[in-house]
Amino acid sequence: MNSKAWKERAERVIPGGVHSPVRAFNHVGGDPIWFEKGDGPYLIDVEGNRYVDFCMSFGPHILGHCPPAVVESVRNQAEKAMSFGACHPTEVELAEWILKGYSFLDRVRLVNSGTEAVMTAVRLARGYTGRNKIIQFEGCYHGHSDGLLAKAGSGVAALSESSSKGVPPSVVADTLGAQFKDLETLKACFDKYPGEVAAVLIEPVPANNGLEVPSKEHLVAIMEMARANGSLVIFDEVITGFRLSLSGACGYFGLEPDLVTLGKIVGGGLPLAALAGKAEIMDSLAPLGEVYQAGTLSGNPLATAAGCAVLKTLFDNPPYAELEFLTTSFVEGLKSSIEKTMPVNIRHVASLFWMELGEVDGKFPPSISQESREKYGRIFHHALKNGVYFAPSPFEVGFLSTVHQSEILTSVIDKMGGC
Repeated sequence: MNSKAWKERAERVIPGGVHSPVRAFNHVGGDPIWFEKGDGPYLIDVEGNRYVDFCMSFGPHILGHCPPAVVESVRNQAEKAMSFGACHPTEVELAEWILKGYSFLDRVRLVNSGTEAVMTAVRLARGYTGRNKIIQFEGCYHGHSDGLLAKAGSGVAALSESSSKGVPPSVVADTLGAQFKDLETLKACFDKYPGEVAAVLIEPVPANNGLEVPSKEHLVAIMEMARANGSLVIFDEVITGFRLSLSGACGYFGLEPDLVTLGKIVGGGLPLAALAGKAEIMDSLAPLGEVYQAGTLSGNPLATAAGCAVLKTLFDNPPYAELEFLTTSFVEGLKSSIEKTMPVNIRHVASLFWMELGEVDGKFPPSISQESREKYGRIFHHALKNGVYFAPSPFEVGFLSTVHQSEILTSVIDKMGGC
């Protein structure tokens, strides 16, 4: 069966034929591709076509698809057990690896997804502080739990409105919205609701709605304002954790928030995420405290085996300097190649990059016009025809891995001319 046949079959049993909206190719046009294999830097579809992959499952595969050490670790675990619903050694080992990177934190609770990790962090912040309100920034994405599917209401420091049908206004009534690049909007939230804000929730490097790379000073200002008002600071590092450094954005910028959510890389491509934090806060979680959280598959042994294998590889031979060098070189070449037919700016940090095809106005979240979306669609489909797979949305970032060797990147740059 080819991808078109799989699409028709999927649409008969799955809403829209996909299990996550971006996979539908609505942002780029055309029909989605069905893949059946990943191999190093490559994806292979059901028809046997091979693509250099820069989506990398939206970030987990910092070592590429199916790295031998991870495959072996998962295979060995699968021969023992696939799920316990009980305590097992590898979940402890993964928590220890995480805290080796985030050494200023003390405890880890493993969950199944980034959404679940952030949901737990918010609940914990509220339970620990005895406050109800949460501040998040427009354009940052923290999963699809009801309370965070919010958009800013009208007026500075207004309560948020739900951004999805099915989410009642009452559910987001305690979610406040601020502008990431405008600290006055953050101050306005604190001024309007003194003593009511449990935590400020932030992507330290927003990478779910374009890519915004802030200065350390800007992040420090946000953290200082939060702490001056008695609020916790939660870093959502589901994307940046172990991607920017061995301690993610925290290490990259030299910052120490109160709680950190992690996902993607820590599960090695399997469904796993984590919440890490200081002991005095984390010990408010059940069974020690009264903040409830549970999960039958939390700390699943297959996922923890994969995560341990990935983190051990990263600690044994940290790849970050080389990855940043390769990414910078690749971005420069890709920009030159695309600019032969259309203007483009490519933002990047560490091993992440994002193509900006509209006016470079410095806004966040970025405004992406219909014209810019069409341009990205042209780039995307030109890439597909030439065996290159970028994320199927102009809002999504791209990722490099340790197996994206320089000769592969040079070949991609050559292929992208004339898009």
